[in-house]
Amino acid sequence: MRRDIFQAIADPTRRAIIAMIALQPMTPNALAEHFDTTRQAVSKHLKILTECELVKQEHQGREIYYQLEIDKMKEIDKWLEQFKKIWESRFSQLDDLLDAIKEK
Repeated sequence: MRRDIFQAIADPTRRAIIAMIALQPMTPNALAEHFDTTRQAVSKHLKILTECELVKQEHQGREIYYQLEIDKMKEIDKWLEQFKKIWESRFSQLDDLLDAIKEK
């Protein structure tokens, strides 16, 4: 089943995993040490992130390291950009209103 990026980032544990592997590639065991959960649960989260192509695997000997696919994160940023423009416009309107109130 093909998963959606936004399904992947909806979960706080997966967002935390993304934040950690953004700094450096990590193994499932290294990631599991940061959570109050099993290694199997972390592996399930990694599977979902891999299916969404947010992370990729790199084999080094017997270890598998997961690292962030930064280009896929740009897809999220592009989607969020539309909302950023809306809020910037609203804040600008609020600034104008506050300036008008101050002048009175």
